[in-house]
Amino acid sequence: MRDFACPNCGQQLAFENSVCLSCSSPLGFSLADLALVVIGDPRGADSVDQMAGVVDAKRFRLCDNLHVAQCNWLVEVPDGGAAGGGDAPDAEQRKRLLCASCRLTRTRPNDLDAAGLAAFADAEAAKRRLIAELTELGLPIVARDQDPDRGLAFELLSSGADRVITGHKNGVITLDLAEANDPHREQLRIEMDEPYRTLLGHFRHEIGHYYYMILVADTEAQRRFRELFGDPSADYQAAIDRHYAEGAPSGWESDFVSSYATMHPAEDWAETFAHYLHIRDTLDTAAAFGIAPAGASLDRPQVGRAGFDKIIDLWLPLAWSLNMVNRSMGHPDLYPFVLPDRVLEKMRLTHELCAAAAAR
Repeated sequence: MRDFACPNCGQQLAFENSVCLSCSSPLGFSLADLALVVIGDPRGADSVDQMAGVVDAKRFRLCDNLHVAQCNWLVEVPDGGAAGGGDAPDAEQRKRLLCASCRLTRTRPNDLDAAGLAAFADAEAAKRRLIAELTELGLPIVARDQDPDRGLAFELLSSGADRVITGHKNGVITLDLAEANDPHREQLRIEMDEPYRTLLGHFRHEIGHYYYMILVADTEAQRRFRELFGDPSADYQAAIDRHYAEGAPSGWESDFVSSYATMHPAEDWAETFAHYLHIRDTLDTAAAFGIAPAGASLDRPQVGRAGFDKIIDLWLPLAWSLNMVNRSMGHPDLYPFVLPDRVLEKMRLTHELCAAAAAR
């Protein structure tokens, strides 16, 4: 994640800001520019200049999920539409007033579910970080309305009344919003003996399943995938039963990034993909704040076989230093994982497939 600043006054800002903390300029995140921009120039309409980080308030507004999900992303007002007032919009018009990230969510808690809506806001905040990173990496994002069979969609559901299973199926990612509850998530993390469990981590894992369909399935990459990860068509239910009955095999640490990755080749890929996103985003953030060597930022993409080696050369000392900082504060390691050679080769394939998709 980059460092952000107000285009009007230069005040340092966070990704989530919708108003400048210094000059009070209204702000929106532009996915096209991967930047916070001012909505309407405070010096007058004649000075609107998108190249200077200012957009026309008559053409752009904040996402309709500003209040329900604290969404600060920019939306272009539909042709002939208005930012407010007029007749009540129909479903299609309402959808056009949602940002590129919020439009991907097709189910959320109802307006009477206060606890569910609070968790929904947390989940959407994590999802926006995911979508911004995928966009910066140049990965394709095809929405469900563009591809009804394999397009991407999110079901953000509260398990307060019904059982919800976090997972992925044919482009639809389901998340149990109970994961936004810290005590619940921490209890599950301990019960499942996981060193790391976060909302953003869930999204990165599940989106890995989606990108298996896009980057690997029915492509020439299948052969290399099978060599590194195994047979993706192996019986999944049998793998689940075996994993929860027997646990991870002895010595798994030399071949897998996590014990969960040992369950099935599909989970191994999703875990590896998630860790690739962890590494790329953290390197980018560290570079933005001057705590990583030059070249770590996504502004200077690392390509080819040597490019991946460079990413890992940058990551390993940074992860070590961040872990030591956390220990100095009395916290567990920020990145409590080891990356053996076999895992690095799996991650190298992930990197090459992502780079190839971005190039296309």
